[in-house]
Amino acid sequence: MASDEGTTRIDSWIWSVRLTKTRSLAAAACRAGHVRVNGERVKPAHAVRSGDEVRLRHAGRERIVVVSRLVRKRVGAAVAAECFVDNSPPPPPREEVPLMGIRDRGTGRPTKRDRREIDQLRGRGID
Repeated sequence: MASDEGTTRIDSWIWSVRLTKTRSLAAAACRAGHVRVNGERVKPAHAVRSGDEVRLRHAGRERIVVVSRLVRKRVGAAVAAECFVDNSPPPPPREEVPLMGIRDRGTGRPTKRDRREIDQLRGRGID
């Protein structure tokens, strides 16, 4: 664990404040170079302190957070939100997904006409 009272491992902290789903994912992100503390790439055992800036590339976006409180165990979402200040850019807008044709259960296999309509809805129709 950390040597003094004011630090904790970066992989453990990232997992504890719910930036990643598992600690092993947090450690893998550190090993892959997706985690930077105060601008430097870090290993999973790097000690993080209050006031450090942590940059994490995860799930297609970059999270920029400033550590405001250290936790060693995973905490609830409300408590986790108090442990850091989020300076991340807003996530990109989600693309509108067209509604797919919904078929009733038990209606059997789609006919050729049904398949053509489904393909047309999905944007794969032949012009």
